[in-house]
Amino acid sequence: MKLAMVGLGKMGGNMVRRLCQGGIEVIGIDSNAEVRKQLAQETGMGMAPTVAAAVKKLEGPRVFWVMLPSGKPTEKVIKELERRLEFGDIVIDGGNSNYKDSQRRSAILAQSGIGFIDVGTSGGVWGLANGYCMMAGGEQRHIDVVEPILKVLAPAADKGWAHVGPAGAGHFTKMVHNGIEYGLMQAYAEGFDLMRSKREFNLDMAQVAEVWRHGSVVQSWLLDLTAEALSENKELTDVAPFVPDSGEGRWTVTESIDQGVPLPVISLALQMRFASQDAEGYSNKMLSVMRNAFGGHAIKEANGET
Repeated sequence: MKLAMVGLGKMGGNMVRRLCQGGIEVIGIDSNAEVRKQLAQETGMGMAPTVAAAVKKLEGPRVFWVMLPSGKPTEKVIKELERRLEFGDIVIDGGNSNYKDSQRRSAILAQSGIGFIDVGTSGGVWGLANGYCMMAGGEQRHIDVVEPILKVLAPAADKGWAHVGPAGAGHFTKMVHNGIEYGLMQAYAEGFDLMRSKREFNLDMAQVAEVWRHGSVVQSWLLDLTAEALSENKELTDVAPFVPDSGEGRWTVTESIDQGVPLPVISLALQMRFASQDAEGYSNKMLSVMRNAFGGHAIKEANGET
């Protein structure tokens, strides 16, 4: 089995490593020549400077796995693949694309007889060692062709991956997965914050996290990672209280509005991320001014004085 991997960043590079270890032949494509060279030396993968060059190195049915940021970078490559690939070839988008884009791309590629599979991929930097959780959307006949690839990338040949539905279903389920992730992270963060604020007990956050990891109802891989982080830095010194949000969280909340399905926990978790990004704090300044206006409460100035 042979495929081309477009994008050799953290995720794409590690996927190439796992594929090569599993006996899959890979041609790596990346704009950075040094990245291509280093990964080729490490894994034995083939190299191509461009999509056009990789097309010439593969025989049909060609399989191209795109592992790029969602939006314009992925759109640009898939449009090029549409021009260069032939009937029976297959494009896989393993990034975090919007499922509606995946449905659109599938329909466009189908006009040229090119298969499309959207693979919602979870596992992050741990995927190389542990395998990737993958949710694939597309036609069964195309899934059958790439099944050996999915089995190598997954935690086990029969675990951690599934054909979940038609085109778009893979990225849709990954979108919801990330929304749930937001809620879980927010719940853990709030709970530990409450325990830390109870100064009379002087709780050891690292100790509590470690205890919860074993036999607790709230044990999880996310808690494992939290416990490890706390063991190294209990007070989280030098960590800024800023949490970025990716597109999936926003898309999940937007989908809930479109469908009229209440998602209070996920929605609030997203809003809390927005709040962490507000360096100016204008709304809180407004609250202080209003409180002073109707109640005469003192306003705390920026220099700390009241």
